[in-house]
Amino acid sequence: MTIDRRQLLGSAGAGLTLTLPAAARAARGPDYGALPMPAPVDGLRAPLPVGDPSRIGFDQGWLFHEGDIAVPPAATHNETYLRAKAGNAVGAAAIDYDDSDWPLVTLPHDWASFQPFVESANVAQGYRPRGIGWYRRSFHLDPASRGQYCELQFDGIATNATIWVNGSVVAHNWSGYNSIYVDITPFARFGDERNVVAIRVDAEAMEGWWYEGAGLYRHAWLARRAPVSIVTDGVHCDPRAGSGGGWSVPVTVTARSTEAAAVGVRAVARLLDSGGRTVATATTDMATVPPLGQGDLTTTLTIADPALWSVATPTLYTVTVALERDGATVDARSVPVGFRTIRFDADRGFSLNGAPVKLKGVCIHHDHAGVGVALPDALMAWRLERLKELGCNAIRCSHNAPPVAFLDLCDRMGFLVMDENRNFNPSPDYMAQLEWLVRRDRNHPSVILWSVFNEEPMQGTHAGVEMVRRMAAAVKRLDDSRPVTAAMNGAFFNPENVSTVVDVVGFNYYPGDYDKFHALNPTKPMTSSEDTSAFETRGAYQTIPAKNIRSSMDDDAAGWGETHRKGWAEIARRPFVAGGFVWTGFDYHGEPTPHVWPTISSFFGILDLCGFRKTAYDIHRAGWIDDAPVVGLAPHWTWPGREGQPVPILVLSNAERITLRLNGRVVGEAAVDRLMGNSFTVPYAPGTIEVIASIGGREVARAGHETAGPPVALRLTPARRAMAGDGEDVQPVTIDAIDARGRHVPTANLPTRFVVTGATIIGVGNGDPNSHESEKGDSATSGARSLFNGLAQVIVQADAGGRGRITLRATAPGLRPAALTIDRIAAAPRAQVAPLAATRTIDDWRRSPLLAARPDASLAPAENDNNSWAFVHSGTATPAEAQAGWQVYRASVTPVRVIAAKGGRIAFAAVAGRAELWVDGRKLADKAGAAVGPITAALPAGAGPRAIVLIVAPEPGRPSGIVGPVTISAG
Repeated sequence: MTIDRRQLLGSAGAGLTLTLPAAARAARGPDYGALPMPAPVDGLRAPLPVGDPSRIGFDQGWLFHEGDIAVPPAATHNETYLRAKAGNAVGAAAIDYDDSDWPLVTLPHDWASFQPFVESANVAQGYRPRGIGWYRRSFHLDPASRGQYCELQFDGIATNATIWVNGSVVAHNWSGYNSIYVDITPFARFGDERNVVAIRVDAEAMEGWWYEGAGLYRHAWLARRAPVSIVTDGVHCDPRAGSGGGWSVPVTVTARSTEAAAVGVRAVARLLDSGGRTVATATTDMATVPPLGQGDLTTTLTIADPALWSVATPTLYTVTVALERDGATVDARSVPVGFRTIRFDADRGFSLNGAPVKLKGVCIHHDHAGVGVALPDALMAWRLERLKELGCNAIRCSHNAPPVAFLDLCDRMGFLVMDENRNFNPSPDYMAQLEWLVRRDRNHPSVILWSVFNEEPMQGTHAGVEMVRRMAAAVKRLDDSRPVTAAMNGAFFNPENVSTVVDVVGFNYYPGDYDKFHALNPTKPMTSSEDTSAFETRGAYQTIPAKNIRSSMDDDAAGWGETHRKGWAEIARRPFVAGGFVWTGFDYHGEPTPHVWPTISSFFGILDLCGFRKTAYDIHRAGWIDDAPVVGLAPHWTWPGREGQPVPILVLSNAERITLRLNGRVVGEAAVDRLMGNSFTVPYAPGTIEVIASIGGREVARAGHETAGPPVALRLTPARRAMAGDGEDVQPVTIDAIDARGRHVPTANLPTRFVVTGATIIGVGNGDPNSHESEKGDSATSGARSLFNGLAQVIVQADAGGRGRITLRATAPGLRPAALTIDRIAAAPRAQVAPLAATRTIDDWRRSPLLAARPDASLAPAENDNNSWAFVHSGTATPAEAQAGWQVYRASVTPVRVIAAKGGRIAFAAVAGRAELWVDGRKLADKAGAAVGPITAALPAGAGPRAIVLIVAPEPGRPSGIVGPVTISAG
């Protein structure tokens, strides 16, 4: 989508569709008043694959501060000197910064989703302030990890980020969409020493013209590996079909070493079928990995006749790789793969496994009502299920890399993916982002296209051609099995344009140029990379510009786009167009085209921001589903006060003929127009309107609506009847109002409140693009949201714990309340790095020279003296001295605010030598013996920096000093 066409928006309410076998007859009555959502299902979702056993979750225990934290300029030479040194970060990046009153958050976390809507905020970002935020987290590393390779992984941070570990800058990142892998091995501390991660996130930076969120909005991980190990994304094992039959899986394993000498390793690869049985094994030759370097190991797995991966039967195999050193496995990976062939043909479009497949795709952004861009994995799966049920088989990740869990789900569910790069720029920083995308995603069978850009003004210039050439070449160096495309919105016929240097041309809109381009470029494959851009407000059937409401009758589209029906018709009629990607599958926050304030989200979706159906849902089911009869109609049939007035009716079906009935009387018949639908006008009369679809004279499906009465009660409907009690599983629950006969009331617009036990509420919504209600609960277990045209949604996250029940209750003024019970199944939570309690460690000291006479506790180095007193670290012994004497260890520390207010305890875990502990010139404790031992004392309350002094009398000939950690804690 281009910035000058920001007058788009979504789709609205769809009729209930009942799909029946050919011999069946549809039941009348209550079914026509059913909730327009799928029925709840039993059981838990299968867990996503664990590809890297060396890593565990790093999502819990984060402390968050909204807003920047200014650091005063250095005032002295000494302060300036120290700030220039490694490990000496100041302000909120400092190891000992006081974050004790920051709130605790769990990732994924999008702080923008908590913001109110503000008219002065950026329109494209959904009128939500973003700003700057800070995150901090402390953790311990087991002493057994010493010598291992340690890596922090952040799957996505919106937007620009600076990361510190233990006071040193370890990474800068300039995109909200690429993962960040940080080697923290040189900075890591082990045992009782605290490790501190601090991240400054600048979300004022924008990469897109849609809602991008703010913060650590995807998962984080800590990987701990052997000194010689497989690099992250370091296994490439994409299957290839042999020219003479049979298949091979070329396997390349990239290993790295932190050892001081070269190390010999080999890799053993195995291919497992969907049942877990080993069907092939191969071993690489021995390879030498240089010190602090990398090396590749290669081999090939072969299999004669594997089960193929397809949209209908997405069969997955698994490649396991074990890296061996001296005969022992030191690292391992597990990679799901699929055996399939893909081909884009200039005349016949796309084929999968040799059979033509029309791409029936959608573009999607990565946000949802209530949670912003911080989508839990289970909510991603639910959204994909909604797309699958409408016949969608392809997804364009617009306009950025998706979460890896998203691609794992697409592999499992049988979606075809256009994987898109965010920044069109071949300079080193941005080329690294593109290369990361390809390395991470090249094993996924769902990925069929790499897109290097979306709608770039330079697409029709020499410079643009040269940029694409370099980016396409970088892709091909990493993966030569998939074509490269670019989503162009014009310049197709310029003397120089990027269509000449991509494998498949992507058309964003311009359907009137399909034939001309094909005629002029008869050997160039093409697809619609973005189409439609139609507006619909769910449940609204008349456009009211003054109220920022768009009709859901598919008669309203952007000037550059088409209606849903016409957009698909242009693609479906042309076999040389591989397929299309509707803008968009779901509504999304931001970009409220064709409106501005008070509209805060888009109108483009086939489904609204909550995943509720619009009329476009039935349009695409009729156009896209080929293996089952479907029929739907719009609008609903509850129009009090409009008796006798004409009501336009739109019927969508893939059958041969349809018959429209009102209260049993035929009011219309027609041969089905599968692409454009069938339109009728019927005078309104309360009762039942239904449509019967037939093939060969036999009924195959029917759909209908009944006139609903006034709402008398609420109803709660889950997506699943059970949830995993792992603290992560989530699901959306639909809230609707029903009449006295239990029928859904599509016109209900009324406030609701709800409360939950056994779970937390992480978001709420209703799909109204003009609503400014909060998308969060007013507490972790309660909240409110109005029904919008009959529907609202509350997203619940199951508590961690044993077997139990989740109970959700909803109320509305004047209506009977509703209660829902969901079974919570005992499930082991995903392993997480344990966070640390709020303590202050004293890590760094100044140590005086050995003094002949006992010094006064006030002794200190001169202001600019960085030489005569040593810089020492807790846990490091002072070398033995031949003669007796005294040494002063001096530190300045500001206790966290709670300790400053109430006091606490100071504890030296191990001190060698006789010692005295002084704080602020007051002696608190003695240690009489010279042997290693602790010193503890009550620390009086007090604000500001505290002068901590330890006077040590070393025993001659023995190491001395602070040989263990030092902590200040509450209590």
